[in-house]
Amino acid sequence: MDLPVMPPVRPMLAKSVKGIPDPAKYVVDGVGGLSFEPKWDGFRCLVFKDGDEVELASRNTKPLTRYFPEVAAAMREQLPDRCVLDGEIFVALRGADGGDRLEFETLQERIHPAKSRIDMLAETTPAGFVAFDLLALGDTSYVDQPFSRRRATLEQALAGLAGPCFLTKTTSDPAVAERWFHQFEGAGLDGVVAKPLNAPYAENARTMLKIKHERTADVVVAGYREHKTSTPERPLLGSLLLGLYDGAGGGGELQHVGVSASFTEARRAELIEQLQPLVVPIEEHPWGRWSEFLTANPDRVPGTQSRWSQGKDLSFTPLRPDLVIEVAYDHMEGRRFRHTAQFRRWRTDRDPESCGYDQLEEAASYDLTDVLGP
Repeated sequence: MDLPVMPPVRPMLAKSVKGIPDPAKYVVDGVGGLSFEPKWDGFRCLVFKDGDEVELASRNTKPLTRYFPEVAAAMREQLPDRCVLDGEIFVALRGADGGDRLEFETLQERIHPAKSRIDMLAETTPAGFVAFDLLALGDTSYVDQPFSRRRATLEQALAGLAGPCFLTKTTSDPAVAERWFHQFEGAGLDGVVAKPLNAPYAENARTMLKIKHERTADVVVAGYREHKTSTPERPLLGSLLLGLYDGAGGGGELQHVGVSASFTEARRAELIEQLQPLVVPIEEHPWGRWSEFLTANPDRVPGTQSRWSQGKDLSFTPLRPDLVIEVAYDHMEGRRFRHTAQFRRWRTDRDPESCGYDQLEEAASYDLTDVLGP
């Protein structure tokens, strides 16, 4: 492989902002502005293609090629002969409403050590690739070119793609970006990204802007894990384990919905001391019936293993589910928070058993094919 941009490359990153930014603030001497595009929820992937040689690299430069043989094969057929692209690998599944939706958990299953399982999943849950930036084409490097030129060249190079390789949509209209922000979540997307039109491709720098959904929910504190730096002399809380009741209006069984972390060291010490009166034996905890599991289970119950966590200490300290906190979250992945929830405040006024799934806002369904289409 001999390309003008060679691996390893760390992809350009984004910093979070609230709300769709004003493109006029990114115009300098009459030049610039912003280009908006959907924020995909998959594996970030840099593609290096030189003829039939295709290498896929993750955000942290680890190889992905062996896990997605069907994607690499499609790239040999559909992408330019020599190119370096930035994009995202995704898996979409057909929902009960007949529309396709991104499924991150299904995508995670593709990272497996057994070739036989990889080949089987490539057939049953094939992945796709969506390109959103250009680093090189032919013998030319574009990393020093402004995004406006990179995008124009990318549109010419990838014209006519109909899958499983795609080119992401873009718009310079903030009103359209605002509509995408709300509509596309129904297809499993993660928000909107804004790119300065006059900016070069800055490796591993947060020069893009990301606008993600943020919502709040009242959740039950069901346990905690200790921080990796915790010691017997100075115990520190690592994360709070959160639950929601699955009955209508609350009640029913307490389900594990995610974790909340990101406390200061001082607060970690205070919290672990504050929670000690609520510690109970696992047999007296709502999740006690799951303690028998030693392998992966569909609910990703605390303390049980999966291939993602083998070798990690997943033990947790169960707490009597008496406390309620308000957390901020971006969106759901199945019945759990997709990312770590952010602590907002204690809710001493809430009855824990009133904290159910029905309080969560559900995005209106939207077909992924409409996101990928022209």
